[in-house]
Amino acid sequence: MKNQRLKAVAVSTVLSASALMGSVAMADQTLDAVLQVGQAKTTLAQDSQKRIDRLAQETDELTQQFKQQNKLIEDLRVFNAQMEKQVAKQLEVVSDLEQSIEKVTVIERQIQPLIFRMLDSLDQFVSLDKPFDVQERKDRIQSLRNNQDRADISVSEKFRQVLEAYKIESAYGSTIEAYKDTLNVNGQEREVNVLRVGRISLMYQTTDAKESGAYDPTAKEWIALDSSYNSRILKGLRIARDQASKDIMVMRVQAPEAAQ
Repeated sequence: MKNQRLKAVAVSTVLSASALMGSVAMADQTLDAVLQVGQAKTTLAQDSQKRIDRLAQETDELTQQFKQQNKLIEDLRVFNAQMEKQVAKQLEVVSDLEQSIEKVTVIERQIQPLIFRMLDSLDQFVSLDKPFDVQERKDRIQSLRNNQDRADISVSEKFRQVLEAYKIESAYGSTIEAYKDTLNVNGQEREVNVLRVGRISLMYQTTDAKESGAYDPTAKEWIALDSSYNSRILKGLRIARDQASKDIMVMRVQAPEAAQ
């Protein structure tokens, strides 16, 4: 009887141990499942955090791009406003230029006849003036007349050239010059040295320095001078050629005439 009880207790103990082992096994399986679920949640949380971080970074990048675009738009607005002002000023300049062009066209129509009158006056002046550098001066006027027919020279340039010719003629009155020429002396063509002192005196001397003469504007011809002028004219020729220092010259000049 006692043995049966011990067997029963042993069987009961074995059954209890088996049950406990089964419970532990089930608990382990449950714990593993819980851990797996926790790990899955952790992985999901990590993935979600990564997506959140990525979205946050993309948001920051988009925000920066948005700010840059806004700054660019603002710069373009300022630039466009400035360009509008410049265009408005340029339109004003264009308008002024159009008016100036119209005025220039009118002025050109008025200047061309003026140039012809100036050339005629200059030609007449040279013809009435003392006969020095005659060919050179007449060639200059003829060249200016020829230029009037050229389309490649502007009206302003033509006018400037005529003014330059007037300046050259004006300068003759305050300069001294010596040059060679051929004149009729005592019925013979002779090579002579011509001395021009401004426009007050025009004289000549033969190359052998033995004969001298002067231009008489009243008679409009060359007249002979006595030998006393030979040394004076020779000195003047040397001064004009920078072969002697500047000095006082005694020359034959035309007497002043009473005003009419």
